[in-house]
Amino acid sequence: MGNTDSKLNFRKAVIQLTTKTQPVEATDDVFWDQFWADTTTTVQDVFALVPAAEIRAVREESPSNLATLCYKAVEKLVQGAELGCPTEKEKQVVLNCTRMLSRILPYIFEDPDWRGFFWSTIPGAGRAGMDDEEDDDEGARPLAESLLLALADLLFCPDFTIHSHKKGRPDSVEDMQSLDSCEYIWEAGVGFAQSPPLNYIHDLNRTELLRLLLTCFSEVMYLPPTSDNSILNPWVTFFCSTENRHALPLFTSLLNVVCAYDPVGYGIPYNHLLFSDYREQLVEQAVQILIVTLEHEGGPPYRPPSPSSMEDQDSTGPNNLFVNYLSRIHREEDYDFVLKGLARLLTNPLTQTYLPNSTKKIQFHQELLVLFWKLCDFNKKFLFFVLKSSDVLDILVPILYYLNDARADQSRVGLMHIGVFILLLLSGERNFGVRLNKPYSLHVPMDIPVFTGTHADLLIVVFHKIITSGHQRLQPLYDCLLTIVVNVSPYLKSLSMVAANKLLHLLEAFSTNWFLFSAPQNHHLVFFLLEAFNNIIQYQFDGNCNLVYAIIRKRNVFHQLANLPSDPASIQKALQRKRKSPDVISRTSSQETVSMEGSRPAVPAEPGTLKASLVAMPGIDKLTEKSQVSEDGTMIALPQMESPQTQEPSGAAGASDTESVSGRDTEDVFYTEAEMARSRLSSISSSTVSHWNPKPDWVLSWKSKLPLQTIMRLLQVLVPQVEKICIDKGLTDESEILKFLQHGTLVGLLPVPHPILIRKYQANAGTAMWFRTYMWGVIYLRLAFFYICFVHLLLHILFDGCFLT
Repeated sequence: MGNTDSKLNFRKAVIQLTTKTQPVEATDDVFWDQFWADTTTTVQDVFALVPAAEIRAVREESPSNLATLCYKAVEKLVQGAELGCPTEKEKQVVLNCTRMLSRILPYIFEDPDWRGFFWSTIPGAGRAGMDDEEDDDEGARPLAESLLLALADLLFCPDFTIHSHKKGRPDSVEDMQSLDSCEYIWEAGVGFAQSPPLNYIHDLNRTELLRLLLTCFSEVMYLPPTSDNSILNPWVTFFCSTENRHALPLFTSLLNVVCAYDPVGYGIPYNHLLFSDYREQLVEQAVQILIVTLEHEGGPPYRPPSPSSMEDQDSTGPNNLFVNYLSRIHREEDYDFVLKGLARLLTNPLTQTYLPNSTKKIQFHQELLVLFWKLCDFNKKFLFFVLKSSDVLDILVPILYYLNDARADQSRVGLMHIGVFILLLLSGERNFGVRLNKPYSLHVPMDIPVFTGTHADLLIVVFHKIITSGHQRLQPLYDCLLTIVVNVSPYLKSLSMVAANKLLHLLEAFSTNWFLFSAPQNHHLVFFLLEAFNNIIQYQFDGNCNLVYAIIRKRNVFHQLANLPSDPASIQKALQRKRKSPDVISRTSSQETVSMEGSRPAVPAEPGTLKASLVAMPGIDKLTEKSQVSEDGTMIALPQMESPQTQEPSGAAGASDTESVSGRDTEDVFYTEAEMARSRLSSISSSTVSHWNPKPDWVLSWKSKLPLQTIMRLLQVLVPQVEKICIDKGLTDESEILKFLQHGTLVGLLPVPHPILIRKYQANAGTAMWFRTYMWGVIYLRLAFFYICFVHLLLHILFDGCFLT
């Protein structure tokens, strides 16, 4: 009964707040304490008993009461941080205030008139404490700063969020202020060797505080979109500044908690169904806080206008200490800890067991990919460490798994982009291409053809699957996918027959006349593939008899390219053929009916699935810069070459013959292996380039630059030899031909090898904006999923009559 009465009293207090027409004085502690004094209130109670409609009603009809509620809640948090929460009642007050603010803040952020509220000062609140009325108001902290500092202190509060090293807990302001939080890092790992004992109460308290912190950081989601990438998040800027004395131990704690987490534990089947894993909630909040705080753009933090604004800020803004600390990690044992931890978590959803659903599967792999991206972007030594050994393949395989699994689901287009971005970043380094030659033996279940080969084969087969059977929103990624293939191609020692055929199939699909003429940038895809073939032939000919054989078999494709017609009649005939789509053939007639054992086909999103909208992705010419590999293996950046812009309806033009923006749309139709990609691409640019009218001069401008010399010379030398041995020996088995090619040589017969050209990822404002949009989209959708589950739980509680009658 007492539990029910307390909830009824809490609900009555909420109703009083919404119905009072006169402001309630801040000194009326009896009234305000009703919202956080109850020791039995849970986070579920707060969200159930404080409806969104009533928060908005208070905001509109009694704004002073809402302002006082926020101020009083922050005041309680500051007091708790100063005193150290010595009693259980004070701990509960802190938690209740945290829950109340987590519930209210989004409705303050959504109203433009309220956005400056937390960055305004409270009369009578000094910088050291909020209840010292003798302090000068001009020196008072904004409410946001007081809240952030209190949360930072509470995250290192003995016997509340950390283990006390003393038998007696701190019971004074001096004790809390003198506490060295570097001795209380939450988990062993980077910069800390001791592993504190697990305490699920501490984990729950940390999770609630981090959830409020993330809610504070989320104000940027409610701001109008802007193209000014230099505007920083003021909450993040302050929290990651030198004002936060816990910045280093908190950053280390968050990173170590994430990288040390093992969702499988001792591997007992179905243990996740028998026991609650409170650490998982903490890890998810920790990784989200990390990816949000690790922002590194120059410019002043955005401060919403407020009646009492802060003093002018330095135009450059304070340095982000989280980024600073991340960039300074340098010990190899720390790199190894981080890399193995991320690889373990990314691989977790791929885990296969004999007992169905017996292993716990995490759901925050997208946040982990963003964290890995930021680690590589901000700490180049970590990137080099990742590429130094085959451990990079432990990151590659799960990324390819996610890409293949999400290719048909438009709600996961952001996951496709972040995976491709990471591979593009890695492919800019020679070591990545070298590591791909390691044999692939894991056999993670994917609906791709069965093959025996290397990780390079896996990468090419998955890319082929994405291009030929992905959804239409993946068209902008085609340039990136083929750029990755080009970057690694000089180092691929032996492609399997499956991968070689996939590359030739892509060239066959991209090189048809109607496709080349149907959009102003389509020919760039052919340039990428030809460059990849040239790299392999010139630098890795000896081990790639499968690719050479595939090229010989499909030699008509190269001859057709060399003899591509450019007269107006042929152009118009090709475009007319484009409009005559072939009959749709069942996918079961494809050669790809045999997939890996245990795999499931990629499926579209279910109707009603939440989707995050993303800003446009920059073109490949903006994403990369060209570097030439010198004789000693070092890379020399090449100057950017400006080329005359092609008149494109999309408003984007390439910087070279192989760099462009692929802003194409396509229909989701499937055909046989020989026609699948070609048929899907037949409707490319149906809307964006509907008025595109290719001219003979335009065709000749790029046809003359097709890098066909090496391949045509190879065909000129090898085709007669292959035909001769087939006739002389009556060969019908391709294995004999492959043996002949394997022992053949083209030394002295091919043109002089061209320099290796690598397109390295380069940071730019466009990708920074894309990452910010994607990151908050992921967090928002994860929270939406959490609240949907939460609502179902509430309905169950309400209808079962657990506490309301």
